[in-house]
Amino acid sequence: MPMIAILAGDGIGPEVTAEARRVLSALSLDLSFGEAPVGGAAYHATGHPLPPETIDLAERADAILFGAVGDPSCDALPRHLRPEQAILGLRKRLGLFANLRPARLFAGLEDASALKPEIAGRIDMVILRELTGDVYFGEKGMRTTAGGLREGYDVMAYAEDEVRRIVTVGFEMARHRKRKLCSVDKANVLETSQLWRDVVIETAEDYPDIALTHMYVDNAAMQLVRDPGQFDVVVTGNLFGDILSDQASMCAGSIGMLPSASLRAWSGDNGLYEPIHGSAPDIAGQGKANPCAAILSAAMLLRHSLSMDAAADRIEAAVAAAIAGGARTADLGGTLSTRGMADAVLARL
Repeated sequence: MPMIAILAGDGIGPEVTAEARRVLSALSLDLSFGEAPVGGAAYHATGHPLPPETIDLAERADAILFGAVGDPSCDALPRHLRPEQAILGLRKRLGLFANLRPARLFAGLEDASALKPEIAGRIDMVILRELTGDVYFGEKGMRTTAGGLREGYDVMAYAEDEVRRIVTVGFEMARHRKRKLCSVDKANVLETSQLWRDVVIETAEDYPDIALTHMYVDNAAMQLVRDPGQFDVVVTGNLFGDILSDQASMCAGSIGMLPSASLRAWSGDNGLYEPIHGSAPDIAGQGKANPCAAILSAAMLLRHSLSMDAAADRIEAAVAAAIAGGARTADLGGTLSTRGMADAVLARL
């Protein structure tokens, strides 16, 4: 029996993961679940955002459904004890270097997008973000300049094997979609990006069936709002991927609609699945959060970690039907509660 670790975390994390679990349970798939604290909730309970028992559960699980981390009461803690270190630590510990962030506009949400309906309706892409390198994991710190001023620094670095493994996943993903891959970098000014581009070009020799293009990140940000339909699979580094995927969420209607998967391989892996939104402490406990991103993350979990494609299709179709039928939480201009939105999805299963 496959076991799914539920790491609900902070803020709205417990609310949205609870609804995703309800949807999974409704499918009668003979799954088991385990729960453990993570993030600020774990710090308050154990003194650390990623305690040993949470790591143990994550390593034993067939897949992980993650909520969100972030707790304002922990903002003054040393960096290694802040809630956000939990997700970074899990990615590093489990070797989850490939972050899949699909973005598409569900029919009926055209008016929720920041773009014109005829442009927004063309969005159907995946941003593949490298997760375990770049400035988030490079050397960092605070120092004093010769003039006595404070100076912060963060080192951006990639080794060629780190680049090769993520772009290989990108090429493989493109083969499952429209056979188009766009690599995003800043090779005109960054040595890290020049290495990135060189390795992408080298790897492309093994994928002559994939149409490869390159784009600077500033142009990619512009093109994402000008003509998002031109993109299929986008592969990029940790920092650029973080920014572009959040931008894509608003093009697709709301950050509350976008799921993600963090993997070591294209499929058959005990990956980590989470909505791309944060913990949203300002609305936590109010029943206002949109659970769709968490529910769609659960669908990705079934597809990529458990090879249950038919069940994943059912969840995605139910979300699409609920949206098409007018189900809306506040972020989409509606009045449904978190539970009410999940009820609408369940009604269409």
